Amino acid sequence: MIAVIDYGAGNVASVANALTELQQEFKITSNEAEICIAQKIIFPGVGEASFAIRQLHMLNLFTVLRIVKKPILGICLGMQMMADFSKEGNVTCLGIFPVTAEKFDESKTKVPHMGWNDINIIKETKLFSGIKNGERFYFANSYYLPECPYTTSISNNVINFSASIEKDNYYGVQFHPEKSGDAGLKILKNFIDL
Repeated sequence: MIAVIDYGAGNVASVANALTELQQEFKITSNEAEICIAQKIIFPGVGEASFAIRQLHMLNLFTVLRIVKKPILGICLGMQMMADFSKEGNVTCLGIFPVTAEKFDESKTKVPHMGWNDINIIKETKLFSGIKNGERFYFANSYYLPECPYTTSISNNVINFSASIEKDNYYGVQFHPEKSGDAGLKILKNFIDL
């Protein structure tokens, strides 16, 4: 079973639709025990970082997400919350990746960064099995994670930023696979098959 974390800041309906299309058994939940017994965890996110982190604390999920040993996929804000810190609301995040979520410079580009953008795969990962370099995915983000040693693909919005990131059992994608057509479904299927 796949747990889709519902903490009041997630894009759970679109993720649920994508998992239904992939004919996967899943449960939308904020229950600590259900998340702990799931084989895989999807951590979606839309909205503001400091609100989302407060929600995780209120639901007793902050520590669970830091110590879980099962594959977990952070999507958009879910990926950013795996960083050490976010400048969105100046909040301490889960601390999985040693990087700070930064805001795009509004004087240099349109914020939010919204729409289809290609990715450049820079590290081999099972998450991108069957995905060609330069594939396009749907993004909707004002904040981003800079490139770091755990970056597996990059995209560009005036500057390069992490389109995906990976460390141990933690996977993150800045784009929305659930809104990215067949390529996005392939990413979700690759995660499920890990």
